[in-house]
Amino acid sequence: MLKDFKAFVMRGNVLDLAVAVILGAAFGAIVNSLVNDIVMPPIGKILGHVDFKDLFISLNGQSYATLAAAKTAAAPVIAYGQFLNTAINFLIVALVIFIAVRSASKLRRAPAPAAPATKDCAFCFTPIPIPATRCPHCTSQLTA
Repeated sequence: MLKDFKAFVMRGNVLDLAVAVILGAAFGAIVNSLVNDIVMPPIGKILGHVDFKDLFISLNGQSYATLAAAKTAAAPVIAYGQFLNTAINFLIVALVIFIAVRSASKLRRAPAPAAPATKDCAFCFTPIPIPATRCPHCTSQLTA
């Protein structure tokens, strides 16, 4: 059983998947930083010095200065600012993955067309193997 497990783990697909997961996690951290530290601050400044991370709606009717204060008070909130940040993260990741897959598909060469394995009989037009000298369907003698 240990031998089978080792063979499974050492297959190329499993190692490729492990590398992809690790790189994906690192890429996720970069995208989070991009959205939180680069993209959202200028948007917040344009919209009147709004920090999207602190946008929320209190469901208990009371007013709180910040999202942290509402959470400390255990108030039920809809933190739509965090949702906006997460949605923008997703859109950036989806865009980058789309560009990567599109670029990879352009780099991938189309496989050469396979050589034909059959030819048509000159008499009955039935497909027959190329090396055949007699048609199995109409029994005509074929010339090369």
